[in-house]
Amino acid sequence: MKKSIYSIAALFLISGFISAQVIDLNQQPKPGPTPTVNITKPQTFKLKNGLTVLVVEDHKLPRVNTTLSFDHPPVFEGEKAGLSTIMSDLMGSGTSTISKDEFNKKVDYLGASINYGASGASANSLSKYYPEILSLFANGAIDAKFSAEELSKSKARAIEGLKTEEKSAQAIGNKVFNALSYGKNSALGEFATEKSFNAITLQDVEAAYKKYYAPQDAYLVVIGDVKFNDVKNKIEKAFDGWKKTDYQFQKLPKFSNLPNTEIDVVDVPTAAQSVILLGNLHQLKMKDPNYFAATVANYILGGGSLETRVNMNLREKHGFTYGAYTSLDTSKYDSNFGGTANVRGEVTDQAIKEFMTEINGIKTIKPEELHNAKEKLKGTFIMSLERPSTVARFALNSITQDLPSDFYTNYLKSVDALTIEQVQKASSDFIKPNNMRIFVAGKTSQFADKLETLGYPVKYFDANANPTAKPEVKKVDSKVTLATVGDNYLAAIGGKDKAAKITSVMFNATTKLQGMELNIKNIQEKGGKNNLEVSMGGNVVQKITFDGTKGYIMAMGNKQDMPAEMVTSYAKQKEIFPELTFANSKDYTLGGIEKVNGEDSYVVNGPNVTYYYDVKTGLKNEEIKKTEMKGQKMETPTFYSNYKDVDGVKFPFTMKINQMGQDMQLDVTSYELNKATDADFK
Repeated sequence: MKKSIYSIAALFLISGFISAQVIDLNQQPKPGPTPTVNITKPQTFKLKNGLTVLVVEDHKLPRVNTTLSFDHPPVFEGEKAGLSTIMSDLMGSGTSTISKDEFNKKVDYLGASINYGASGASANSLSKYYPEILSLFANGAIDAKFSAEELSKSKARAIEGLKTEEKSAQAIGNKVFNALSYGKNSALGEFATEKSFNAITLQDVEAAYKKYYAPQDAYLVVIGDVKFNDVKNKIEKAFDGWKKTDYQFQKLPKFSNLPNTEIDVVDVPTAAQSVILLGNLHQLKMKDPNYFAATVANYILGGGSLETRVNMNLREKHGFTYGAYTSLDTSKYDSNFGGTANVRGEVTDQAIKEFMTEINGIKTIKPEELHNAKEKLKGTFIMSLERPSTVARFALNSITQDLPSDFYTNYLKSVDALTIEQVQKASSDFIKPNNMRIFVAGKTSQFADKLETLGYPVKYFDANANPTAKPEVKKVDSKVTLATVGDNYLAAIGGKDKAAKITSVMFNATTKLQGMELNIKNIQEKGGKNNLEVSMGGNVVQKITFDGTKGYIMAMGNKQDMPAEMVTSYAKQKEIFPELTFANSKDYTLGGIEKVNGEDSYVVNGPNVTYYYDVKTGLKNEEIKKTEMKGQKMETPTFYSNYKDVDGVKFPFTMKINQMGQDMQLDVTSYELNKATDADFK
């Protein structure tokens, strides 16, 4: 037995020795030739009504996914803008043979899901229930029914959605950027309003449904645990009653770029950050010979991982943003290049300058950048082949984008063959730094004057893409001083004497975050002491405590010392009411007058904080705290409203906070004054 073990060990030793003579373990193996990829093609057939069906058999799991999509240009809706949104919301409201409730009950009972929209539909189910789900799915797609009652509810929801977006810099930015890029009177540039939603009738929805849901423009993709011949028969039966239409979609007009690069701005006084969008139009499509070179160029610039040029510059080097990105859209009906970053308001001009520096610099690419981009793109492509949905997507793209027959089989070879010269040339074909629209939605009082130093024309627009004048920065009356702003605030909340007697403040509040109900408890005491507890379902999930000199953070049972940056920040918050120090403080300065929720407000700048006070009422209506964590600078705005009396002093009972782009409203349920003890900060 020992001899056998010895022999085996010796065999491995000898074989290892021999291998070492011919292989240098420190030398990376040379890659072989790039292979041609063998991609399974879906089985296809076409119904008499024009519906194209693609089937991918995958028997690994007993599930079936079905998607229905339409290939036609976007439609200009004009005075009824938002019609497709309403129709999408109403789809799935039942058919002529089954009510909405009964339809949903059957789907839920079978443990499946069915979703409809203006641009298509999808279904997911266990394979053993697929015949029933397919029947329901087809019925809902080709025999949808709409009611006046559901329409009224849908319009109300849509209008409410518009109202929630009125103060969102991101929503305003996307809307106005598209309107300026394509024109408000086009399918790609128009946007819905309360008036256009209200103008939509039941007849409009029914007419749109007949236009948009037509089999001759449709593709049905089935992926999963099915047999082709069996599912073919079921689909032919389920969609047999779907009739062709003779409606002809209008071609999109030709859009053009700006003659010269310009900066377009919308003032959003409530913006927590500046939303920067930039881009230009181009003619590049997937079938074009330089598509792969352009894709690699965009990947290096900002379309790839965190190591892209714009992200390394704006995020890692300067700390302007949490992320900066670029995109290359080569869709059939809209081809554009774009870039985006949400940055701190005061660095808006610097961020734009650095963004444009990287865009202009993409004409020169380093060999290692090209190599890394190629490897990342090839790796992503190879990994995608593991998903059956990829096979269907490739087949659908090949049809709708009119791709060469070997586009995907030679994908890896096409990427591998790229040279630096090809990639640099392609970047010039789709990136137009001299004809680019640079757009900003944000608080212009923080950056408007600085934009004019960048060398581009600056134009201003309102939230509906109408030209407007540069927002005026009002000057403070000479009679108003930092001391009077502080005194007026203290008088408004109940008086300086009462405020001075308050040594601690505790409040309880409720809020919702991503659908979860949270309870907030915050205790603040003079000297900078603070304790914040966030609980859910009666359990504390996060706690931040500072005793005046040191602190800790606890989250989900894990406790760690408070970082030095946070200690410094908390230590500076000595007073519950900093306004008590305004008269003699050198830490605060009076700025100008800015709008906060439509009201003129005095601006007071302090160490890592900015306060805003309503000119009319004297009450504090906003506070922006500035912090820095691991090199990343952050601004957290809090809006105060709904002031109520608490033991003779007024406190805000509604606080709206924007933390890292996430909006959260705190509804205060109670305040307690002068009751904190040392134990609260242990």
